[in-house]
Amino acid sequence: MTWRPTIAALAGLCLAVSATTLPAGAAVDAAHVSAHVTLAGPPGAPPGVCPTGASYGPPLPASTLTAPRIQGGFTFLEGPVWVADGGYLLLSDMAAGTGPYNVQPSTIRRFTSPATFDTFIANAGSNGLALSADAQQLVAATHDQRSVSTYRLSDRVRGTVAANYQGRAFNSPNDVAVRSDGVVYFTDPNFQRGNRADQMSGRTSVFRVSNGQVSLVDDRLRQPNGISLSPDGSALYVGAYSENKIYKYAVQPDGSIGARSVFVNYIGGPDGGTIDCAGNVYWTSGGDSLVHVYSPTGTQLGTIRPGNTGTTNVAFGGPDRQTLYVTSGPWGDSGLYSVRLNIPGYPY
Repeated sequence: MTWRPTIAALAGLCLAVSATTLPAGAAVDAAHVSAHVTLAGPPGAPPGVCPTGASYGPPLPASTLTAPRIQGGFTFLEGPVWVADGGYLLLSDMAAGTGPYNVQPSTIRRFTSPATFDTFIANAGSNGLALSADAQQLVAATHDQRSVSTYRLSDRVRGTVAANYQGRAFNSPNDVAVRSDGVVYFTDPNFQRGNRADQMSGRTSVFRVSNGQVSLVDDRLRQPNGISLSPDGSALYVGAYSENKIYKYAVQPDGSIGARSVFVNYIGGPDGGTIDCAGNVYWTSGGDSLVHVYSPTGTQLGTIRPGNTGTTNVAFGGPDRQTLYVTSGPWGDSGLYSVRLNIPGYPY
């Protein structure tokens, strides 16, 4: 498994521009209820993504949707993120492992509507991607250096957010979520570790970076994969790939993590996910290749089918952020798909 996903908002990524080693540190169907969204309390969605005071109806035009393919023929697409200032989507395209450690190369590709693809960053080593709030940097889960990195959009210069935890190398950071105040959360399964030594004693974990300090969120998950924040910043969602569950964590105003609960008890091979401005959760499943859509209470609202195999990640984009982009397809013929929805959402 080489999956996931994801990434999004910083209010000024001061913690990410130097390559220093960081020290340790009752269910209601939302399809029939309008959700009133504000950004009071903990920082959450990137500025401008989710308007304050907005009310929303059902997120899906129908309970079962199909997302048409834009283009295929890529090796293995992951981590889509929408760059509003440029009007384009960035994606990681991973290849087969190479070298003595069998590490997968990765290229960041750019999609410009309606059908233009080009290379944005070669040899990026990335999986999940996110954007800073000022749209000046990517935040990337980078398995090539077993780190979380930044790439400045202006000149592609690379920086480091998290290099290790208490002096030990991560497994292979996979997906990223970023609060609007710069707190970074990321998953660390071992999917892209290759033949490199395990320095995490067999544990696969979720970490947080705040003010340059790396701290452990949870090391009890088996292969944590996709990770997403609610728009109000009060909840963090993590898909545990090898447990077939999505967990939900309470988030404190300072970014620390509180109680953990099971949000979805079964989803086959949860990969990347995203969230709309009403708090509905969109999660890809490797088991059935669908995007499953849930209300904020965990009620399933519907599904989106992009292809027949290998669905890996999702992100909202387009001028109004109401187009859901999906990466999906078999190895060697991975593709980008899209479908119009009723509610705007996170750009990663």
